[in-house]
Amino acid sequence: MIADDDRKEHSPKVFTTGQVARLCNVAPRTVSKWFDTGQLRGYRIPGSRDRRIPMDQLVRFMKAHSIPLNGLDPGPGRILLVDADRERRGLIHRELERSGFTVESAGSAFEAGMLVERFKPHVVVLDMDSPSLSSVDLAAAIRCEPKLTGTRLVALETPENGSPSAAIPRGGFDGRLARPFSIPDLCDLLREVCR
Repeated sequence: MIADDDRKEHSPKVFTTGQVARLCNVAPRTVSKWFDTGQLRGYRIPGSRDRRIPMDQLVRFMKAHSIPLNGLDPGPGRILLVDADRERRGLIHRELERSGFTVESAGSAFEAGMLVERFKPHVVVLDMDSPSLSSVDLAAAIRCEPKLTGTRLVALETPENGSPSAAIPRGGFDGRLARPFSIPDLCDLLREVCR
């Protein structure tokens, strides 16, 4: 379970220019320039030159400039969708974003591994029907990483003869969804495992 306290602890409500610089992967001077030109809104500490940027303004700025949110928690959950089928991945990605989730997607296990480190998803949704993905191995790698102990795993699968695949270890996943499924079904499951 991902506790609300854990999210608050990792996401302060107000940021210094140094913290914003680290999140945006730029120099602190660049953040000061964004602030001074009005691109990034915030306020100065009375009696000093120190700047503070509220989280809602930072998230707005990062989204407007396509800067990865790097673990900020602006919505109901950060979802990493891993599916080798590009068209299906794009469709699910768009629908999850419309439902309020912050979504990144990957078409390979390598790409997913890179995104997990940077994006810090609450849930990784793995397509289990793509042999090229090695989804079971990716799930095992996520489970073994100490920094990802709070990350939940959801398996998307096409059951054989109406029953879930025996190849998918039950203990390694927090949820499973059989095809065909609706986007509302997937959203309900994601919200449930995010709680």
